[in-house]
Amino acid sequence: MRNIVILISGGGSNMAAMVQTAVKEQWQKKYNARIAAVISNKAEAKGLIFAREHGIATEVLNHKAFASREEFDTALANTIDKYDSPSIPALVVLAGFMRILTPGFVQRYTDRLVNIHPSLLPAFAGLHTHQRAIDAGCKFAGATVHLVTAELDHGPILEQAIVPILPLDTADTLAQRVLTQEHIIYPRAIASLLCKMSKQD
Repeated sequence: MRNIVILISGGGSNMAAMVQTAVKEQWQKKYNARIAAVISNKAEAKGLIFAREHGIATEVLNHKAFASREEFDTALANTIDKYDSPSIPALVVLAGFMRILTPGFVQRYTDRLVNIHPSLLPAFAGLHTHQRAIDAGCKFAGATVHLVTAELDHGPILEQAIVPILPLDTADTLAQRVLTQEHIIYPRAIASLLCKMSKQD
């Protein structure tokens, strides 16, 4: 069984969309995969409640309890690896996990660490993507699912969704419409990746 470990910092709406899709599309039967755990760096993250209500194991690892980013990432990796298997490596999914990961952590999960970013990468990497797109006069915004590399918000693109920027859009209204698309493309990208991985196992 391939375990999927999802990392969150807040409400976890992308995580919830993935959990619901996994049940609806029977990932366990189709891909021999399951969402095994949700890990957060914040104990108050509301997404943890959703995960527990759906019978998914949860873990909390407070980054403030560690002296360095490297120490936190080492502890995080050790927590993830409880759900790992040498024969069927776990898939690690970032779903609103608000931490920049160290190169060592990224390398440890090469080709199985996935993120979603609220822009059409490579445009507007980093923060404040929606306001920056509006300020630049863009006609379109969107979201990108990609494999994570050591360079922030880069890596091979797995899926993208395009959202028009309307004349009266604010960063908040645009963010809401982009998020709706994220809930569609993120589970779809993960399913495609699981399908590919299951053929290689």
